[in-house]
Amino acid sequence: MSANFQKGSGKGAGNKQRVIVVGGGFAGLNFVIKLFKNKDFEVVLVDKNNYNYFTPLLYQVATSFLDPSSISYPFRKLFRDKGVSFRMAKLLSVDTVNRTIELSNGRLSYDHLVFASGSKTNFFGNEELRKKTLSLKGIDDAIYMRNELVKTMEKAAVEQDPAERKRLLTIVITGGGPTGVEVAGMLAEMRKYILWKDYPELENSEAEIHIVDGSPALLAPMSDKTHADAYATLSRLGVKIRLNTRVASYDGTTVHFSEGDPIECRTLIWAAGVTANVYKGIPSTSLGAGNRMITDVYNQVKDLENVWAIGDISIQETDAAYPKGHPQLAQPAIQQGKTLAKNFRRAGKGRPMKPFKYFDRGEMAIIGRRHAYADLFKHRLHLRGLLGLLGWLFIHLISLVNYNNKIKTLYGWVVAYFTKDQVLRMIFRSRAGSRQS
Repeated sequence: MSANFQKGSGKGAGNKQRVIVVGGGFAGLNFVIKLFKNKDFEVVLVDKNNYNYFTPLLYQVATSFLDPSSISYPFRKLFRDKGVSFRMAKLLSVDTVNRTIELSNGRLSYDHLVFASGSKTNFFGNEELRKKTLSLKGIDDAIYMRNELVKTMEKAAVEQDPAERKRLLTIVITGGGPTGVEVAGMLAEMRKYILWKDYPELENSEAEIHIVDGSPALLAPMSDKTHADAYATLSRLGVKIRLNTRVASYDGTTVHFSEGDPIECRTLIWAAGVTANVYKGIPSTSLGAGNRMITDVYNQVKDLENVWAIGDISIQETDAAYPKGHPQLAQPAIQQGKTLAKNFRRAGKGRPMKPFKYFDRGEMAIIGRRHAYADLFKHRLHLRGLLGLLGWLFIHLISLVNYNNKIKTLYGWVVAYFTKDQVLRMIFRSRAGSRQS
């Protein structure tokens, strides 16, 4: 399908081409930033939240080591005097013929529609797991998980039945990717350094942390060295690891697996995968594996005119190095957002677009406060120890959207590193937002 960038035919102010961006995560925000104060395009960002947040550090909010404001920033403040409009709404449907979208608070017309709305937790159709587990895809999830973990500790502190107390103090994490491994490491350090200080009633109680994954290694996409390092580090922290094993069911009390003995626990954290968001009006022929929108080398969606997709929601099968699509990570999303914006600017001036080419800078993970690992440049360089930690800290700090976030996060890390503690283990409930009392 072709894309129309003809000047003077736009639906925006002053006959500018109106570009609606759905989703303000890594891909969407980097696309928008590259079009600040652009003379050819009127940019409107649509997001269900009024803030951007830094996904890789959600687990630190969930485990009480960072405050939500350390990793989030309001869109409207970010877009001041930048020539970008913002609409807080949910996308309900798309009319690709008339080039309109239906939102939860009205309708908008577009010349170009850019999907950057990412993915959601994949429960593989198991409604029981969706209802009874904790997941981690947004700030709301992180705050809810933090509340539930603290509430569970409070229940355990007054529980007189040893068997029930053990169930309350047992946590199972399913998914051995970065989120699962990082949550397991942080919880293990909390158990080691904090639990008995905050809850002296639990000093002699059993508290177990299990991590389960269906693959033969933790952090499977990373190098063999990282697989071994992650396994050894979590084992030293007392985390019990089950590989080549999948969760079959969970009833709120007992986790059953594809093989092996069940585990009794009151907390199951689900970090086992994601699937793309799907919208009414997008034909099934435009969707590929994981419901991701199939795009060409310029990130235009298959069978649709003037509709584009970047980040987790996009699957580009034209890259010989990634025939099943690029990984659903921050770096591909950032690079696709920037590249598409540059291509819009080229097209707006009548110049040809350039195909997207992913540059793999590598992958990182951290376990606890100081065990960080990095596989850089397609696993050619493996970092661990102090170099790994410094690399992880630097990359995550510079990736935060604002200096305010960088300062808050760095301060939180310094306090946590030297004190092995934080002071954020407080339960805050909203009247309508709490799922349980």
